[in-house]
Amino acid sequence: MPKIIIAIGSKRGPKLSAVKQALEVFSPSFPPATEFELVGLEVDSGVSHTPSSQEELMRGARQRAETLAQIAQKNGLQWHYFVGMEGGLDVIHETASPLPTRRHSDLPPNARRRVFLESWAYVSDGAHGHYGRSGGIELPEPLAREVLENGTELAVAIDRFAGAVGIRDGQGAWGVLSGNLISRQEAFHVAVIAAFAPFYNAKMYRAAAVGASGASS
Repeated sequence: MPKIIIAIGSKRGPKLSAVKQALEVFSPSFPPATEFELVGLEVDSGVSHTPSSQEELMRGARQRAETLAQIAQKNGLQWHYFVGMEGGLDVIHETASPLPTRRHSDLPPNARRRVFLESWAYVSDGAHGHYGRSGGIELPEPLAREVLENGTELAVAIDRFAGAVGIRDGQGAWGVLSGNLISRQEAFHVAVIAAFAPFYNAKMYRAAAVGASGASS
């Protein structure tokens, strides 16, 4: 009976549960009777406590996964997949032009800042890695200002905003902002399913690559 060990760069409940929930969805795509084991390990993302761009979110998720792969290689551990997850903000400046921009230079004076909470995942098998992300939910400007201008960690700011404690280990900022219709776990769940897609749906990705290669020849 084959066994697949998935290493996760966190011990936080919402992240571990997100991978477990995602696994329940795509595990039938693996060989029958495959056993899965999840291993959670706290690793450093290498980015700020609250990433403020898609680039930083992607880098944080990837660095968590790559750190896990290095740990496995150093210690001779037979881990098959490495999962890094990162939550944070994406800042977009909305202008009168058809498309918004993330560039801060040369912005017109009437450009409006919109700040979105996003959840990203990066999954690697040690040789190849892929990204996935949730949708985004917009932050109210006072909360965005507290994080971006005052430098308050989002986990701390959302506790103050909601008048509660330890929100990130429960419904998260996603839950607070969505009226508990979308939890932090659910957002990461979507991101993990998306990041794992090239592995559990490898046949389609290989077919797409072959088709693109044939079209360009």
